[in-house]
Amino acid sequence: MEVDVLEFKVPVENNKTLFVWDIQPCHTQDQVYVRLLEVFSSFGPLYLLKVSPNSAPSPPGFYALIKFYSAAQASEALRQTDGRTLLQNSPLKVRLSSKQTPHFLSDGSRPLSHARCLELANHCLGFNGWTSDIITLKELTNEEEKDRGGEEDDESGGRWRRLKFGCLLQLSFPHHGQTTRAAAVVEDSFTCSGPDVLLQKRCRLQKMVREKALVQAFTTVLLILLGNGKVMVELKQTSDEFLPQQTEGVLQVHEVSWSEFAADEELDLTVS
Repeated sequence: MEVDVLEFKVPVENNKTLFVWDIQPCHTQDQVYVRLLEVFSSFGPLYLLKVSPNSAPSPPGFYALIKFYSAAQASEALRQTDGRTLLQNSPLKVRLSSKQTPHFLSDGSRPLSHARCLELANHCLGFNGWTSDIITLKELTNEEEKDRGGEEDDESGGRWRRLKFGCLLQLSFPHHGQTTRAAAVVEDSFTCSGPDVLLQKRCRLQKMVREKALVQAFTTVLLILLGNGKVMVELKQTSDEFLPQQTEGVLQVHEVSWSEFAADEELDLTVS
């Protein structure tokens, strides 16, 4: 049985990237995009589909760059589309990328964005295939900063403020019996001109830290695609992974050393 592994990171490998060319100018660029999306997304979720016009001295027309999360799905798409007349009378050329990946991207360690994580998880597992729960979301701005409020700004009359939030989140896959946790910290410095600005900033940072913690949790997840169409979920073993909690009920965080991981997003805590 064929097995493929998907990770929640930006795909940079050549075996996940297809180039399509010899696209005739018989359709608009938007029409070409829609048709290619319909064809290639049928093989699996896409990270990227980009259609561009040919540059001189090439004849008028288009070419496309398509990135899959799965090498196996990219290979199957190549096999079934190369030399076919997908959106025109003449055949298209489809090839795996042979472009050299830049060194700073070669490790393939960049996590997906929050929106991409949701998209990939929902596509592979369904909307009911996973859940996320906030264990704690805490403002980490120290009391001295809260009381002082910063120095007055002569031009706007506002005060300089610094806000910091931390979030500990649990990501669960109930149908697979898997659970993982992750933490994140975000902070921002700004000139506060009134209570409305402060409230808006707090809400924005709370949303950002929740999303960042969820992205961090997804980086520990592996989606195992089986040849029969089924999906399994496994978790990476990391040195800083939280110990699994066996007790039922609400998790209580007794001690969180947030300051120790503000820079590198590592959490030191005791959970009962």
